[in-house]
Amino acid sequence: MATDDRAWGRVDETGTVFVREAAGERAVGQYPDGSPEEALAYFQRKFTELAGQVTLLEQRVKRGAPAADVSKAVTTLTLSIATANAVGNLAALQTRMEALGGTVNELSEKQTEESRALVAAALTEREALVVEAEILAAQDPAKAQWKQVTASIDDIFARWQRHQANGPRLPKNEANELWKRFRAARATIDTHRKAFFSELDSVHKDAKAAKQALVEKAQELVAKGPEGIPAYRTLLDQWKASGRAGKKFDDALWAQFKEAGDALYSAKTEVDVQDNAEFAANLELKEALLVEAEPLLAETNRVKAKEALLRIQSRWDAIGKVPRDRVKPVEDRLRKVENAVRKLDEDHWVKHNPDRKERESGFLGQLTDAIAKLERELDEARAGGDKRAIAAAQEALEARRAWLGAIAR
Repeated sequence: MATDDRAWGRVDETGTVFVREAAGERAVGQYPDGSPEEALAYFQRKFTELAGQVTLLEQRVKRGAPAADVSKAVTTLTLSIATANAVGNLAALQTRMEALGGTVNELSEKQTEESRALVAAALTEREALVVEAEILAAQDPAKAQWKQVTASIDDIFARWQRHQANGPRLPKNEANELWKRFRAARATIDTHRKAFFSELDSVHKDAKAAKQALVEKAQELVAKGPEGIPAYRTLLDQWKASGRAGKKFDDALWAQFKEAGDALYSAKTEVDVQDNAEFAANLELKEALLVEAEPLLAETNRVKAKEALLRIQSRWDAIGKVPRDRVKPVEDRLRKVENAVRKLDEDHWVKHNPDRKERESGFLGQLTDAIAKLERELDEARAGGDKRAIAAAQEALEARRAWLGAIAR
């Protein structure tokens, strides 16, 4: 039976299904085991499937799918629609596919531009890695911290590999040129590093030989006991100036050198212990002598004080040494007494110096005459009422009277 003229298809008496197109009807198939409605519905579903594929492709375009993939899908789907065994508005689907074709061109241009931008950005990033490596390679090898330099160049290379694996494909010429620069920078760093450590090995070798010689000399000093300590200190200064021999050798050699020093100072400690025991009695004698000497701090008779101090000093020297840690305290106490007695003597000399007395006597007479003269001038100024003259005479008179008072004291 025939369907409505407005429908996109019909089914004839034989069960053949036709689709209406601009050029006329076209048989799309048969559905012999069903009713005309079921036959028409079957081929309408075929159309719906095609329409769904078109919609899906349109959505892919909106999401920015790769233009090449979309273009291939447009070509394939367009051919499928043209010969589709389906009932529906195939012309509308073709129109949508034609619109997609134009969109694909726009998408292709857009993606090409985006690809160029991505490649340009990737080239910039890749060149930045090259510049980092070249800056490291340009460092003064003698000043470089090679552990840090090695870690840095390894990190740059790891970033290079990640960028190469995850970034866009770069033009061959530009990529090769950047790789050549990066490889050259790495080669320069490797060359400088090898040269530095080769030279360092030579320096370490010389330092090792020098320190081994110092160890031998230090070990020879051990037999001298405490007397070898000054020479050991000289060797220690040479050790500090001999440079590094590498941590492994430095630690081992220093242990030997220090062992010799410890033996010397241990011997000195033993001697000091013996001396301190021997000198302990001397300390008691000197402390008793200080108890006898310290009352002289309050003595005012210089002759008596000097005589007593001389007797004490003579006995002090005869006693001998005291333990090392007590030398300064007892010596400071005696110095205090000696200074006090010496001051008594100095004060006496200042007071009874004939030359000073003669100078003071002559100056005293001159000062007395000057005061008398100023007193007369002051009386005259007051009588004349001259205020400026009065003030000047008073100031001069007060100054001379102050001098006179100081001399009298």
